[in-house]
Amino acid sequence: MIVGGVDIGSRTAKAVIMEGNEIISHAVGDSLRRGPDVGMDILKEAVGLAGLRLSDVEYVMPTGYGRFRLSEGEKHISEISCHARGIHWHFPTVRTIMDIGGQDSKAINCDSRGRLTNFILNTKCAGGTGRFLEVIADILDVPIDKLGELSASSELDISFSTVCVIFAKTEALNMFRRGVQKSDIVNGLHKTVANIAVSMLRQIALKKDLSITGGVAKNSGVVAKIKEEIGLEPLIAPDPQLVGAIGAALFAADRLSRKR
Repeated sequence: MIVGGVDIGSRTAKAVIMEGNEIISHAVGDSLRRGPDVGMDILKEAVGLAGLRLSDVEYVMPTGYGRFRLSEGEKHISEISCHARGIHWHFPTVRTIMDIGGQDSKAINCDSRGRLTNFILNTKCAGGTGRFLEVIADILDVPIDKLGELSASSELDISFSTVCVIFAKTEALNMFRRGVQKSDIVNGLHKTVANIAVSMLRQIALKKDLSITGGVAKNSGVVAKIKEEIGLEPLIAPDPQLVGAIGAALFAADRLSRKR
């Protein structure tokens, strides 16, 4: 049984191909650069990497911000449920998930079977999201995948006075012009992102174990700040960006089993 899960986010699209209970290939692409057909494009890329044809995939489940654009998906499902299911596949003991995406964040509770039990969203502002990090990384001329490493060398504890991306950009520029080190600015940025995440987590039931998902979970600086604030060691998947797509593929397998 070969199935696919496609998570079309606001910033990136992810596809996972699974056979049985194993991932046999995956692909990640930029949602903005690839245009409206990004879901199908990234699915075909993952299928090709598995050495398969599209017709070999028996069921495809889309999820995410752009899930309605993937015409090949017979059904679709919320990315929140997919993150709960996907992280359960990695870590069955997880009961709390902090998903920090490109333009929104979600705090999620799930049960012992990986089923969604509670959640809250932060979709009103890009503060605390991947976009927030991208903007500041751009003005500091630092590759976004180097932010975590850079913040580890910080020797000054600074804070941003705002979570608004526009005002934070101005604040970061002013700091840099005053001679504040990039590492200290980034460290302050990570503290802001972590504070928003922790505030959301405290609005639901913060239970062990905790996992952080989404692209921002690859940022060691943000993860360290969240850990410092709540005193829990987060469990991080090998590629936290794929968790939603994995969950979608698992739901696809469920649907296919019921059809047989």
